[in-house]
Parts: sequence; C-alpha cells; structure tokens
Amino acid sequence: MQLIKKTFVMPRIIYLFISIIIISFLFTNLPSSAVEVSNIEFIGEATLPKGLIFKKTEVGGLSGITYDAKNNLYYAISDDRGQKAAARFYTLKIDLSKGSLKKSGVIPVDVTTLLNENDQTFRPSETDTEGIALTNKSTVFISSEGDSTKLINPFIKEFSLSSGKEITTLSIPNKFLPDKTGKQGIRNNLAFESLTITPDKKNLYTATENALIQDGVAAKPNIGSPCRILQYNLLNGQPEKEFLYQTEPVSPFLNLTGKFASGLPDLLALDNQGHFLSLERSFTGLGFAISLFQVSLEQADDIHHIDSLLAIDSKNIKPVQKKLLLDLRTLDVLLDNIEGLTLGPKLPDGQQSLILVSDNNFNSLQRTQILAFKMKIETPLFRLLRRLLPNLNR
Repeated sequence: MQLIKKTFVMPRIIYLFISIIIISFLFTNLPSSAVEVSNIEFIGEATLPKGLIFKKTEVGGLSGITYDAKNNLYYAISDDRGQKAAARFYTLKIDLSKGSLKKSGVIPVDVTTLLNENDQTFRPSETDTEGIALTNKSTVFISSEGDSTKLINPFIKEFSLSSGKEITTLSIPNKFLPDKTGKQGIRNNLAFESLTITPDKKNLYTATENALIQDGVAAKPNIGSPCRILQYNLLNGQPEKEFLYQTEPVSPFLNLTGKFASGLPDLLALDNQGHFLSLERSFTGLGFAISLFQVSLEQADDIHHIDSLLAIDSKNIKPVQKKLLLDLRTLDVLLDNIEGLTLGPKLPDGQQSLILVSDNNFNSLQRTQILAFKMKIETPLFRLLRRLLPNLNR
C-alpha cells in the first residue's frame, strides 16, 4: 500500500516542476515579459566637496553615470565644454556595502580624458558631453549635445575605457541635426542628454531632452514637450527606430526668478524588451522637481519615418507608456540638478540599488549630489507566483 502511495506522490511533484519550468519559459520569452518596479526606497545621500580638485581637474558637471558590475566602479561623464579641463569622465567608488549610502560614501579614484580619432583632446566648446553607457567590450558610449547656435552637431561616440581614445561614431539621422535656417534639428542644450544600453548589449537608446524644432514647442510652465527616443542596433551601429516621449507639464511654485527649464535628462534600460526608467527634471524657480517613471515602448508607434510631427496629424501617434514611480519632492532631501541614473550592485538584502547624480553646473551655489535607492524589481514569473501564492512575501 505504501508503495502505491509513493507512486502517486512522485508524479505530482514531477508535474509541479514541469509546470514551473513551462511557465518560466513562457514568461521569459514572451514580448510582454516586462520587469516591474514595485517599490523604491531612499537609502542615503552623499555630496562631493565644492570645488573639488582631482588630478588637476575640477570635479563637477556630472551629467550621466554608468555602473561597471565586474569591478564595482562607476563612470560619470562631465559636461564641461573644455572650460575647466578637456572633455573627460571620472571613475568613482560608491560604497553601498552596508545597504545604505553614507555622506562620505563616494570618492573619485580616476579621471580619463577623451581623445578624438587623431589622439588629440577635443577643442574647447567642441563637445557638451552628457550621457555615458558601458559596453561589454571595455568601452563606453558617450553622447554630446553639440551646439546648435554654432551648428556643431550632436554625437554618439564609443571610447576606450582605459585610454579614452575614440573608437567609433554612430550616425545621427538628419532630422536631429541643426541647420542654417534654424527650422529643424535639436534645440541648444536640449539634445542627447540620455544614454543607455540594454542588458544583452544589442541596443543603445538616447533621447532628446525636449522636442526637435520641427516637432513642437520646448517645455514651458504647465506645458510638456514631445521628445524623441532614438534606438540603435549595436550589431550594425545603425539607428533603427524612434518613439514619441511626452514630458510631463510642470507647474512652477512661487517662481520669483522667472526662470524655468524642464525635460528628459536620462533613460535607463531595465530589460531587453523596451522597458526603462526615465528621469524628468525641472527647475521651477524655487528648487528642482525630479520624477522617476517606468516606461514601456511595447505599444508605442515607430516614428523614424516622420521628419516633422508638426507637419502631420500627430494625435494618432501612440507615445510610450509612462507610470510615475516616485516624485523626489516627497523625500526629506534638498534636491539639486539631478541628471543621471544607473543601476548599482545588489544590496546585502538582495534588492537592486539605484544611483542618481546631479550636475552642479560648476556653480558655487549648487552641489554634486549622489542619491541612492533600493528598488524592488519583479519579473513576470514572480508576479504570477505571488498571485497564486499570496503568502509568498510574508
């Protein structure tokens, strides 16, 4: 009798394992298998000393950051246009080993000067480097906004991580390039701030911080701006698709200065299926408004064949989907000009870390601020199991 019972018990266990394997396979291979950020928790802040001089350069203007998991290091690009020193990126150590970021937890350990294809430094005002993304080939891609007032084109170039030498340049579609008429292309200082590469290293994404001139208005108080996300295939180095990203309208509060700026300074790929974190940053005259969104390209229309959104009826274009994850104004933190974000290492409790960095504009009234967060990221399989087994997290 015991033998008969065992014979019936074993197949049930086998069936359970087979079911889990099938479900896992389906959910990791379906296009809709999006990861989902279910919670973000603030775990600390650090600031670098004002006017910090490191290896004969002033550390500042940190506009983008990327994480090197192999060496547990971060690379942060400076947007100095060659006024303080030549175009460069910094290597940082950020200590999250205790599950939080302490005030003294960030230190620079190296600086790498960028060299052009002729092994020379870039000339002053030739670059406005804003975004940085690490490859799996010991290189980084770096984006520059250029200068539309001087008809200096934006660029996305690959550089050696060790020497800083330029390796390749990605072609930029003509619609993004400024021209003499001033009727097309990027707006000055509102171009390729963002840069991110998918985990499988097959695709690179950047986005305009505000609308192209021929696409719509720049952001104004209570009015958002239609940005373009640009997708590259890194296997052939060619631009493939473009997507419409609408920034949120921001209401200034007690804007005594009359100054206002708002846009999309960074993107971060969460998976290989077109799901990202996006960072929206606004200066409202009385401090900064910073928001994190989860973004999906799944239902968005490819608009790479449309040269001007103003020339068509763009109401029928499906933009990327966005979900607000965190308004940083709800934190008990005095926010600075946050422009870059990257995933960091797994924390001691197994959760994913997230790092944000600010561009101090080399302004004595601003700070180079690093913010750390703990993110709970769920896969589709885990979400399914949590629905089937409600006590999974308890």
